[in-house]
Amino acid sequence: MNPETVVLGLVWYVVFLLAITCHEGAHAWAAKLGGDPTAFHAGQVTLNPVPHIVREPFGTVIVPILSFALGGWMIGWASAPYDPFWAERHPRRAGLMALAGPAANLILVILAAAAIRGGLALGYFIPPEYIRLGTIAQVVVSAEPGVWAAVATLFSIMFTLNLLLFLFNLLPVPPLDGASAVTLLMSEETGRRFRDFTHSWGMVGLLLAWVLFGWIFWPVFLAAVNVLYFPLASYGNG
Repeated sequence: MNPETVVLGLVWYVVFLLAITCHEGAHAWAAKLGGDPTAFHAGQVTLNPVPHIVREPFGTVIVPILSFALGGWMIGWASAPYDPFWAERHPRRAGLMALAGPAANLILVILAAAAIRGGLALGYFIPPEYIRLGTIAQVVVSAEPGVWAAVATLFSIMFTLNLLLFLFNLLPVPPLDGASAVTLLMSEETGRRFRDFTHSWGMVGLLLAWVLFGWIFWPVFLAAVNVLYFPLASYGNG
């Protein structure tokens, strides 16, 4: 593995840890505000990644490294504990807790977009010539080689990875956050029935989500990039 690949992997991992830590920390914080201190007492209401790594070392260390080694990009997971009896008593609060994680990723997407637009305005960044599935880590490129090339890669990965986590976790399929968040659109009784119907889906739910995500991510990603660059550039499937 050459030094450039190692550096790229480190950048991916820093962004991954930021995304996962903000996501799970937001879950824990929202649960505490809603009356469930379980994650707070477990030390999860924090932007320190260590408690999240300790709780899920496989999803926060091994899987990201393997996914980068095999595919050139990172994916993984973490988790925040909660009281299921609290969620049953307060389904709307549980729905807001579920929504808080993807909301944190969306905020990071917006911050990355703001940084990219700022770099474009100052002349440090330029739009890439094209966007294709294999270049999702190059949403923006530097105007000149050097340190700004690394910064462009950092913000590109921050934009793409957090958009991916935001969209994937919002799918209304257990055990993803969207399965609880969608109950905010239902009455409490209907929401309870939905949770009862879907709570045992487990791996089937994840497989269904992955199939659905394959149809959703690319067009949404292209739309987001076009919004990012409007009116500077336009990108399509070609």
